[in-house]
Amino acid sequence: MTITPDTSALKLLGLPAERGRWLLIPLGMTVLLCLGTVYSWSVFRNPLAEQLNLSATESLLPYTVALVCYAILMPIAGFYIPRVGSRVMTAIGGIVVGLGYILSSFAGNIVTITLTYGAIGGIGVGITYGVPMVVAARWFPDKKGLAVGSTIVGFGLSPLITAPLAQTLIDNYDVQSTLRFLGMAFTMIILAIATTMKLPPTCWQPTEKLSAAKKTSAPKTYPTTLLKSSSFYGLWICYTIGTFVGLSAIGISSSVGQELIEIDPVLAAKSVALFALFNGLSRPLFGWLTDRFKPRYVAIGSYTLILIACILMVNAGEGQVATYLIAFCLFWFCLGGWLAIAPTSTLRLFNPEDYAQNYGIVFTAYGVGALLGTLVAGRMSDWFGSYTYAFYPMAGLAIIGIVVASFMLKRDRPKTTS
Repeated sequence: MTITPDTSALKLLGLPAERGRWLLIPLGMTVLLCLGTVYSWSVFRNPLAEQLNLSATESLLPYTVALVCYAILMPIAGFYIPRVGSRVMTAIGGIVVGLGYILSSFAGNIVTITLTYGAIGGIGVGITYGVPMVVAARWFPDKKGLAVGSTIVGFGLSPLITAPLAQTLIDNYDVQSTLRFLGMAFTMIILAIATTMKLPPTCWQPTEKLSAAKKTSAPKTYPTTLLKSSSFYGLWICYTIGTFVGLSAIGISSSVGQELIEIDPVLAAKSVALFALFNGLSRPLFGWLTDRFKPRYVAIGSYTLILIACILMVNAGEGQVATYLIAFCLFWFCLGGWLAIAPTSTLRLFNPEDYAQNYGIVFTAYGVGALLGTLVAGRMSDWFGSYTYAFYPMAGLAIIGIVVASFMLKRDRPKTTS
């Protein structure tokens, strides 16, 4: 007979666990808010380009390397979170991120900045990024999508907060002092929050979930090996398409507004803040939807919105500001959505106990999509002659995504033995 330990008296942050767990969401959001500053590279890019006499390609190197290192470290870190511990991993990642920023403040050439901000900072982000999501998923087995989606809002909304902060510091001091200040601040903030990033006991369940579990007779079955599951490849392809299209669109947002719609540059800059808001708010919404509906239906809904955005932009022309704003709000909205659909689908389709390792592997799709999306975005006008024609291949990819999601993005049927 198995005895289930009584965890009703378990405390979290000084509160009963069922109440205290809600504090982990804003704490995780804060960690990801610090990490998301990697997307604010454009604030540092221009002053550094002038100071070091860099070309446009050279000035993008630290950002590109940061994204690549971040994507590579995610699956590696996923395997170590259960072994090293969530608090230790958060602390290590926070120190590495801070070190990358601080060392970059002393760099005098683009190679050193690429190694410090790009490689070291990107590695730190990759180490830390998955921990708040794992912690949220484990403490919220009854609301996994909502909890994970809400936690990663911090990463999406970071540029709205950290970019203006960095710009103010640069205006009042200089870019080197700003990097140094942010590095020290991020290290202290993440180290403080790291002490709270602990996982629940394996036997812990919220009261409501525990009551529901008692009424359920048949336990869920999951694929024993992720890489032998067709649903993994379906999710990986869908995630790649979602991030590739989203990041390609993001990369040309301002250029399309100014060149195709011919809007004022000031309005173009302000519109990016609006797009970023949609990118952040979509994460808890899509997480909540993926909790309640089959992942393939939510994925198909996302691709349908992308198709609508593409159709709007194919028919857009000079002065159609409303069409432009609606279309790119949808592009950014769907990109943020995929950063919630993918982790929540991983929790639903595969064993939640192995979430850290599983999502680390799934996240390699984001790395591929991010690398290709950022490379393609800058060349779209050259390839197609006009940004209008760039939306045709995006629409084609969305249709492919709908097909893949329909046939592959679903739970594998358990094999029966005769």
